[in-house]
Amino acid sequence: MAAFSATISDSSRFLSSTSLPKRKISAPSQCRSFSLSKPFPLSRSNIGSRLGRRKSLNIFVQASVSDISVEKSMDKVHLPKGDMWAVHKFGGTCVGTSQRIKNVADIIISDDSERKLVVVSAMSKVTDMMYDLINKAQSRDDSYISALDSVLEKHNSTALDLLEGDDLASFLSQLHHDISNLKAMLRAIYIAGHVTESFSDFVVGHGELWSAQMLSYVVRKNGLDCKWMDTREVLIVNPTSSNQVDPDFLESEKRLEKWFSQNPSEIIIATGFIASTPQNIPTTLKRDGSDFSAAIMGALFRARQVTIWTDVDGVYSADPRKVSEAVILTKLSYQEAWEMSYFGANVLHPRTIIPVMRYDIPIVIRNIFNLSAPGTTICRSASADVDGQNLDSPVKGFATIDNLALVNVEGTGMAGVPGTASAIFSAVKDVGANVIMISQASSEHSVCFAVPEKEVKAVAEALESRFRQALDAGRLSQVAVIPNCSILAAVGQKMASTPGVSATLFNALAKANINIRAIAQGCSEYNITVVLKREDCIRALRAVHSRFYLSRTTIAMGIIGPGLIGATLLDQLRDQAAVLKEEFNIDLRVMGITGSRTMLLSEVGLDLSRWRELLKQKGQVADLEKFTQHVHGNHFIPNTVLVDCTADSNVASCYHDWLRKGIHVITPNKKANSGPLDKYLKLRALQRQSYTHYFYEATVGAGLPIISTLRGLLETGDRILRIEGIFSGTLSYIFNNFTGNKTFSEVVAEAKAAGFTEPDPRDDLSGTDVARKVIILARESGLKLELSDIPVQTLVPEPLRATASAEEFMKQLPEFDKDLAKERQDAEESGEVLRYVGVVDAINQKGVVELRRYSKSHPFAQLSGSDNIIAFTTKRYKEQPLIVRGPGAGAQVTAGGIFSDILRLASYLGAPS
Repeated sequence: MAAFSATISDSSRFLSSTSLPKRKISAPSQCRSFSLSKPFPLSRSNIGSRLGRRKSLNIFVQASVSDISVEKSMDKVHLPKGDMWAVHKFGGTCVGTSQRIKNVADIIISDDSERKLVVVSAMSKVTDMMYDLINKAQSRDDSYISALDSVLEKHNSTALDLLEGDDLASFLSQLHHDISNLKAMLRAIYIAGHVTESFSDFVVGHGELWSAQMLSYVVRKNGLDCKWMDTREVLIVNPTSSNQVDPDFLESEKRLEKWFSQNPSEIIIATGFIASTPQNIPTTLKRDGSDFSAAIMGALFRARQVTIWTDVDGVYSADPRKVSEAVILTKLSYQEAWEMSYFGANVLHPRTIIPVMRYDIPIVIRNIFNLSAPGTTICRSASADVDGQNLDSPVKGFATIDNLALVNVEGTGMAGVPGTASAIFSAVKDVGANVIMISQASSEHSVCFAVPEKEVKAVAEALESRFRQALDAGRLSQVAVIPNCSILAAVGQKMASTPGVSATLFNALAKANINIRAIAQGCSEYNITVVLKREDCIRALRAVHSRFYLSRTTIAMGIIGPGLIGATLLDQLRDQAAVLKEEFNIDLRVMGITGSRTMLLSEVGLDLSRWRELLKQKGQVADLEKFTQHVHGNHFIPNTVLVDCTADSNVASCYHDWLRKGIHVITPNKKANSGPLDKYLKLRALQRQSYTHYFYEATVGAGLPIISTLRGLLETGDRILRIEGIFSGTLSYIFNNFTGNKTFSEVVAEAKAAGFTEPDPRDDLSGTDVARKVIILARESGLKLELSDIPVQTLVPEPLRATASAEEFMKQLPEFDKDLAKERQDAEESGEVLRYVGVVDAINQKGVVELRRYSKSHPFAQLSGSDNIIAFTTKRYKEQPLIVRGPGAGAQVTAGGIFSDILRLASYLGAPS
């Protein structure tokens, strides 16, 4: 046992011996497996007698990867290079079943290139199965034997589906022979309880050998000239200290020439992932090795292009699992692909691009399951082309990396001290941590960098140890760790020549209420990197993707109060949604509807053509807090707005908390803006300080632009002197029709029957609603007034204010008609009319709500129906007030006012105007 353990553990030394016999192959017209292609007498029965023979395993592995020599002389065949070669690479998913291998063969056959080099991975899951074999064997888990049988069965059954006759017999003979030898090697690993990297690489490479052989047989069945290549005979790489390898192109070219001279063919099926060291020891190309193999082969053959076949349509502008509107990028530059792949995009490993860049060989990413998709071309330079459309956006795409931590080293003693950064990153290197991003201010007061979260503890301890003296002396103030971070990278070659990209990016993040923890940008300007909280990452990705017009401006909406106004708004949204998407790139998704008792939630957006039906069928018990969390918690949509269509003061009390969380608020509810002054001031201060929006146009004039007109006057430097108006559609209707011989009670009954009043008309006649509108306008004008500061003339007779029901009130109202009849008569005798108005007197800092008389020539006397009218007397409009007039009541116009605020929010968030 001791002797054999020594043999395994010392394998890297004896595998490199140059005195061992070299493997020979048979006639050059046949390309055979170099994976133990001749029986080696190592079995359970005789393994014990060989444990002391240190060279036995050396010969065993050496025989599989040695230099090619030829038993008989032949004329050398020159390797043609250039555009006649097309390189294809098929991943494990592409060759995962016998049918898929046939599909791959069809693609190869249909390619009209003069010559083809095809790189294949192992069948899907096989590489994982091979690593599992090794892990079980070195853990002395007997199940490695049954696991190896599963590997055999997978390939045996695939071969039976694909091959027949001599081809089938030849492949199965080789397969069983390889499995037999693998079983012997795994038994040796089992006994030793240990495996070296060289032995591991040798074992796992068999999957590629088998898939390449099967595919070559299938292609040959169609009468084509095809050979298969064990790339360990050709690709020579030098392992580096960072678990990567560097191709030796000069030596690989020599070996390729030699291989081709012995195996000339128009179609070559080559193994991906595997290679050899200069000492002919088997190794792998590590992560994404098959893609790397294809790129190296493309460079060696000087191919026209390298096509990477996969299971996606191409490279997306963002991860489609996180951004549903991500689009396929038809072209990327090498640099863009490099940057996106480094930052986690599912493109290619950055090292894959290096070999083809040397010869300007384009890489094409294609979907084997969707041959109609053109895919993504990666080449020297690429215009901003998305789905055939030339975009002006300088940003091509976005990528993210999760599970990071920021390490911040700061202190006044760092400024101007040479070698500080060197010492920091030397300590990081010593613990083997990978630095993803570095950021340093020009003051040199601090350096921060991002590392994988699993490595941050070791990094922090190493830095504290290295800088213990500086920390104790106060030259460094701290080594701080900020966990739970993610990186978001914006990538685009045109960023280098386009001013304002950073501003646009940061503005999009700010409007999504996302805080940036660190920023980095190289002088090439191909990439802007920001560090964010992990929980903000998906929302940030969606926000910036939307902002750069790669997807629609999308807003998650929650509708509170599906009563008359709320229901009308939902119907308007339903009717206009398609137009907004197609013509204005605005995607409004109602994620929930809640009333006082029932709420309806959706993960992707409600079907507004059926919302009433769904609310009845799938509604759940209303819970405003849960409702808010659901609408705002969807990280796929960066922007959230809650639309309060109620008149509930409890709902209004939530606005401050919503705005603080980054939720926009739109409402016709007057309670928040007319409530206690201190709460109003806090609400407005928070809204002004943040990037969240609070719109309430419909609180005063339904769909009339009263608030926006007032703001426009103030923002352009005008001074408000007086605002006077008829603010109640109900009271406008009543006094417009309180003429002739009609009594006041008759007109009120008529208005109630027409639906102009509240269910209890006293709510309108009390004047409280008008007072709330007056206080809102007064506060907008800068007056700090409470609702109680506004004197209100009520139209509800004193004896009827405590009447139990609306019906009883209407029954008794005629008893009080004579008082208002007398006022009407007096006004008519003076050529005047009665109007119920609200007034903001900005000069005297007060407001009032009362019944007033106006001459019949006054604009207020010209109203009809339920129209509202508001007159703004300002420094500019002093002689002739600015008049706003129109319908001020009704569900349609009020809902329209709310809808207008929603579209204004979309415009603020980046929708085209």
